[in-house]
Order: sequence, then C-alpha cells, then structure tokens
Amino acid sequence: MSDYILRAENIKKSFGGVEALRGVGLEVGAGEIHCLAGENGCGKSTLIKIISGFYEADEGMLEISGRRFSRLNPSEAIALGVQVIYQDFSLFPNLTVMENLALNMELMDKRKLINYRRMRGIATEAMGKIGFTVDLEERVENLSIAEKQLIAICRALLYDARIIIMDEPTTALTRKEVRSLFSVIKKLQSQGIAILFVSHKLDEVFEISERFTILRNGMNVSTGKTSELDDKKFAYYMTGRNFAEESYAPASRSNTPALEVSGLSLRGSYQDVSFQIYGGEILGITGLLGSGREELVQTLFGVSRPDSGTVTVYGKPAEIRRVKDAINLGIGYVPADRLTEGLFLSQSIGRNMVASGLTRLSNRAGFLFQDKIQREIESWISELSIAASDYEREVKTLSGGNQQKAVLARWLANDLKILILNGPTVGVDIGSKYDIHELLRNLAAKGLGIIVISDDLPELMACCNRIVVMRDGQIVRELTASETTEAKLGEIATGIA
Repeated sequence: MSDYILRAENIKKSFGGVEALRGVGLEVGAGEIHCLAGENGCGKSTLIKIISGFYEADEGMLEISGRRFSRLNPSEAIALGVQVIYQDFSLFPNLTVMENLALNMELMDKRKLINYRRMRGIATEAMGKIGFTVDLEERVENLSIAEKQLIAICRALLYDARIIIMDEPTTALTRKEVRSLFSVIKKLQSQGIAILFVSHKLDEVFEISERFTILRNGMNVSTGKTSELDDKKFAYYMTGRNFAEESYAPASRSNTPALEVSGLSLRGSYQDVSFQIYGGEILGITGLLGSGREELVQTLFGVSRPDSGTVTVYGKPAEIRRVKDAINLGIGYVPADRLTEGLFLSQSIGRNMVASGLTRLSNRAGFLFQDKIQREIESWISELSIAASDYEREVKTLSGGNQQKAVLARWLANDLKILILNGPTVGVDIGSKYDIHELLRNLAAKGLGIIVISDDLPELMACCNRIVVMRDGQIVRELTASETTEAKLGEIATGIA
C-alpha cells in the first residue's frame, strides 16, 4: 500500500478546448499538512473538484488510501474519507448549529422521524472532536465566519474524514482567528487526518504546512518541503515574476494636509482621534478587531456620523453627514468585502466601473452619454491592466484581483483627493497583490492622499510611509514604516509594547 493518503497522477482537464489542467500531479501523506498554492486560474479549484468527484478528469489516475481510480463520484469520494470545506462552507444559514451538523446523518440513515436527542448527541460528539463549543440552538446565520468554519470542520469529521481539503480557509479571518484555526488543524493532524491547505498567503503557508505543491497555468511548477522555501522563491514559483522588496517614501507631498482629523469621537467605537495625511502620502491604519479602525473610516466616508470632532479637507472644514457629502469632497472608499459592499455582482464589469460617476456621464435630462461611458471604461481597463476581454460580462466572473481593480477604477474616475482602502488585497493572489501595491504607490506619487486599513502588517510595511496603530478606540502610536517592524506593530496593537 502507498504511504500517501492521496495521489493524483498526470491529471488533465479541459473545458471547451481550454486546458485547465495539463498533467498535474499531487501527493499528500497521511497526517500531513500540505499546501496547494497558485494564482487564480492556475487550476487549483479544478483539481480539488476532481479529487472530490465533482468533475471527471479527461486523463490521469487518482489513488486514495491505496485504491486507484480513473474516475470518482462525490459519494465515493466521501466514503473514501475525502472532505472539502469550500470558502462558503456550504452551511444552511437558516438552520441551527445542531441541524447543520446532524441532519445529513439522519438523512443518510433514512430516518423517517426526527429525534432531537439523537441529533444533539451527534452534534455534541462532532464538536468534541476538536474541542469546539457553541450554542447548538443558534442559527448559523448569526455566527461569526470563524465559528461557521469550525462547524464545517466538525461536520467533515462526522464522515470519518481521512483528508480534509480547505479552500482558502483564512480569507475572512482575523489574525487571532487564524491562530485558533491553525490550532485546530494541528489537532486534526495529531489524529492522523491529512490537511490539503489551499492558499496563496506566504506567511500562512510557512507557518502551517510541511510540504507544498505550486501550480501555474495548469501545470506543476514546484513541490517540496516548506522549510526549503523562502518568500522570493514562493512568489516566483507562483507568478513566474521577480518582485523587488521596496517600501514607499513620498518624493513630495502637498503643502496643506489633504485630510485632517481632530478630536473625532463616536460613542462606543472610538474617541478623541486625531491625525493628518498629506497628498502624496500613504497612511496605514492598523489594530485588532474592535480597535475602532473600521468605524473611523466609515465615519470619514459618511456611513456614520461622529458625536464630536472636526474634519478638514485641504484646509477647508468638511461636514460629512452622508456618503454623498464624502463623494462631493473627493473622498472614495473601497470596502473590505468587495462582494457584498463594493460590487454589483450581477451587473457588467463596465457598469460597475462607472457607477459612481453617472451624473458626470449624463446630460441634464438624465440621458447617459454612451460613447463617453465606453471611452472611460476602455481607458481604465487599459490603465489598470484589468484582465477583461469583454466588459459586458458580469463582474462576478473576474478574479479577485481584477474585481478589486474594477472597484478602484470606479473611484479613480471621480477626481479624488483622498482614497480610503479597507483591506485592499484581501482574497487576491500574490501577483495581483503586488500589482495593486504598485498602483497605490503610483497614485500617491501623482498627489493622491491614500489611507490603507489592514491587519496585514507586511502589506502596511510595503505600502505606507506612515502607520498609526489603534487600540480600544484610540490611536496609541504613530510610526514611520522605516523605523518599525512587523513584530513591533503587532506588540503595539495587542498592548504588549
């Protein structure tokens, strides 16, 4: 019998003549934590769906627990111990925790009557396997992302999982929640369960995985021990590009602060916040969840109104009572969750890009200048290198990085003075991340004042010339990027330093 719980050999898959996988191989040992990495479109998702039986490979062989298959269906994969936890967790939001955990077991046993005592026992046993506790009667829709993820893991364990595939499991988690998840993954490993950890986050790959496999353009690029990998090699294998390590230092800045905040307070969220940013600067704001950073920038964009304090834009007092006031002042905001807050997913790429400038692109009667709109869309697609062959396609068909660029284009077309970005590279691959960082540096060099809110400390160190740290609703420290380190920022945010 093979030492590997999973082997994929020479897997090929095409869709309409487009080769998604071109002879891919993968080997995961029993009880191993293995990282599968690659940029969006590299073939990771296709490979996962073949392993789980959702797709049938055109060529190649799968070996699971020593048994070889040329094709699988989902039921067979589950019976062999393969479980996949997708980014949406595939939970029923309107059902309770107990129902989400136990209902499938009841259905599989072909029970005609629901026995809540039996279901509670199943749910309690599942959660006990990883030491997770939560109210079994709580609806899943009311839980945090981290709690939903742990429920999905508990459910996987009900089916005697031997390998759990986690698809980008940390995308929406805070740093503290990531640490908790990693603790659970280590516990699963101690039980002999293999983890295929799908991610493109360098720090997480190095922290949790023992071996790695990197795909690019549907082919294997590299595989080996994570301990033999470094940041530069990882980035090169992922993208085929070499990236320079450089921080941002403004060549010049405006004489007057582009934005000045003085004594701003919002009861229950933040108090007595003061800072300023000049045109040409990139200011980072960081802090733990609940530090007040989110509420602060939402106030600056008019989502909420402060109880006290003042805001000035280029020396002029600014009354920001609603979002329209912020837009009229030249303030743009890219939210953390582009899918629910930043994009109209069912609308076209082009419509999303011009959505905030329709007044400017129409006459007094409200009729749109279609030729003007077309020129603007084409201009920004070119300017931001958005990979969109047809801007009439729905924006949800774009990769995460290109979706983020579409949101950026919407605001950049509006003659901005200040651009606020909340988690600008959340859920985008490493190549797009570097492209967005370079774009922000170029925009700042042209005189735009940029505020980046993030708990991705390497991102702040790379992008920003100044960083302020918030804790318990207050700014506790301001530093230049050149005088601090990631470790120091983390210590300040948690109150250690």
